[in-house]
Amino acid sequence: MTHSSSFEPNPASIGRVPAPPFVKLPDPGRLFEARRERLEFLAQTSELAPYLRFIAGLAAAQNAIQSGLPEPDLPPPDALDRAREFGMPALDRNQIAHDDILSETLNRLFDAVAPLAKPAEAAAALDHVKAAPLEQMHGMIRDVLSEAIPADAIAEHVYVAAGLQVHFARLAAKLDKDKLTRISDGACPCCGGPPVSSLVVGWMGAEGTRYCSCSLCGTLWNVVRVKCVLCGSGKGVGYQEVEGGAGTIKAECCDNCRGYVKIFHQQKDVALDPVADDIASLGLDLLLREGDYRRGSFNPFLLGV
Repeated sequence: MTHSSSFEPNPASIGRVPAPPFVKLPDPGRLFEARRERLEFLAQTSELAPYLRFIAGLAAAQNAIQSGLPEPDLPPPDALDRAREFGMPALDRNQIAHDDILSETLNRLFDAVAPLAKPAEAAAALDHVKAAPLEQMHGMIRDVLSEAIPADAIAEHVYVAAGLQVHFARLAAKLDKDKLTRISDGACPCCGGPPVSSLVVGWMGAEGTRYCSCSLCGTLWNVVRVKCVLCGSGKGVGYQEVEGGAGTIKAECCDNCRGYVKIFHQQKDVALDPVADDIASLGLDLLLREGDYRRGSFNPFLLGV
C-alpha cells in the first residue's frame, strides 16, 4: 500500500533564498565505490540481497578498471562552445566514437566482472557480450545510449551500460561546470541522459535543494522542486511512498503526464544513493505499477519495471 501527499514544502525557501550550484560533476574515483558500499549495506536487510550484491560487485569492477585506464578525450573546444550556444549537452552521445579507450573500458569491465557470482543466464550473457563482433557491440552501445534496450537482451546490455557509465563519468568529470547550460529539467547538461532519480540534498548552501542524477554519467543538476522532471508541469504533482516508510524515499507522480520519478530525501539520510536506493526500493515501483502511473526514469540495472 502506498501513502500519498500532494505537496512537499521546501525548507530552503523559508527565510532565505538559496543560491545552489547548477551542477555537481561526478567524481569517478569515488562514485562507484560509494555505490558499492551502499549496495552492500542495503543487501544486509533486503529481499533483493543476491541482486544487490551482484550490482555491488559490478560497481566494484567499475571502480577498479579505472586504474591505469587512458584518459578519454573531450570534444574540441569549438564543439563545446557550439553545444553551449545552441543549448545542447556538452557531450553528444550520437557522436561518441567507439574508439580504443571506450573499447578498452568495456573489455576491462567484462573481464573484471567475470569472476562475480551470477546466475547462469547472466554468465551466458557475459560470454555473449565478450564474443560480440564489432558491429553488434556498436548496436548495443546505441541501444544503451538511446535507452531502447531490447527486452530479450537485457542482461547483455547491463554489462555494456556499466562500461558506458564509467566512460561517460570520466568524460563529464573533465568538463568545466561553469560552461554548462541547462538543457531541460529531465536532461543532463553534460550528456543529455535522463535522470535515474532525484535527490533533495543537505549540502551547505544548497539545503533542501533538489538535484536530478544522470543515469549515464552520474552528474547532478539542479531542478526546482514540486515540478515534474518528465513534462515540466507544476500542477497535479503528488508524492507516494510505501506506507510505514521512513519518509526518505517517495515517488514524485504527475497527473499531467502520468509518469513518476523517485525522489530521495538525502537531507534526512545522507547515505541514500540515486542508483543503489532506486534498485533497493523496487517494492515502490511494484506498488505503483498496480495503478496508472508509469515509471519515467531510466536505470539500466532496473529494466523491465
